[in-house]
Amino acid sequence: MRETPIQAPQSSIVQVTSTFPRAEDLYPESDGRPMAETDLHQEWMWKLKQIFKYRYRDQNVYVASDLLVYYEENVPARFVVPDVFVVLNCDPSMRRVYKMWSDGGPPTCVIEVTSQSTRREDELLKPTTYRNIGVKEYILYDPTADYLDPSLQGHRLDSDGLYEPIPLENGSLICDSLGLRLTLDDRDLVITDLETGEIQMMREDAEANLRQKAEDRIRELEAELQRLRRD
Repeated sequence: MRETPIQAPQSSIVQVTSTFPRAEDLYPESDGRPMAETDLHQEWMWKLKQIFKYRYRDQNVYVASDLLVYYEENVPARFVVPDVFVVLNCDPSMRRVYKMWSDGGPPTCVIEVTSQSTRREDELLKPTTYRNIGVKEYILYDPTADYLDPSLQGHRLDSDGLYEPIPLENGSLICDSLGLRLTLDDRDLVITDLETGEIQMMREDAEANLRQKAEDRIRELEAELQRLRRD
C-alpha cells in the first residue's frame, strides 16, 4: 500500500500595512499655485520677509512668506497662504507648514503683495478668512499701482472682531500690532519704526548703512583732528 506524504499547511500570516496618513501627507506643503505673478511681486515678497526677519532677529517672533497656514486641526482643506506674515510671541524656528493650533496661534499681521491675478482674492476672499481666524492687521500693497487705489491699504480688527479700514495719513498708515509706519515713496514701500523713526532694512542694507555711518564718523574725526593741529 502506497503512503501519501502529509504536506505541511501553508503559512496564513497576512502582512498588515498601516493606512494612517503621515502628518506631511495630511497637511501638504504646497497648494500647487505659483509663488508670485511677476518678478517684481516675488522680489517684494522676499524683501518684506527679509526686512521683518532682520527687525525681529534674536526675538521670539516667527516670520514667513508664501507658507501654508492651516487653521483647523484635522481639516486640511482649511488653509490660507499669506504672501508675508508675522507672528509675535512665537518660536522662530523654520517650519514646513504653519499649524495655528500647535505653532503659535493666528498671524499677528499679514501683508499681501497684490497683483492682477490675486486682486479679487486679496480684496474679497482672504479678508474674510483673516478676520475669522483673528489676524489683527491685514495690509495690501500693490507695487505697480495698477490694481489697488490707493496702492497701500490696511485693515484692523475692532473690538467686535470686524475689520475696519486703517486711515491713510499723507500716504502712510500705522501698523499698531508691529509698531510700524508704512509709507509709499513713489511706488516703493518704506517701513519705519514708530518709536525711533528708523527705516527698517534687510540685513545687508542695514549693515552697509552702519559701515557708511562709521566711515563718515571717522572722516569727521580726522577733519576735526587736522583742524585742532592747525590751531
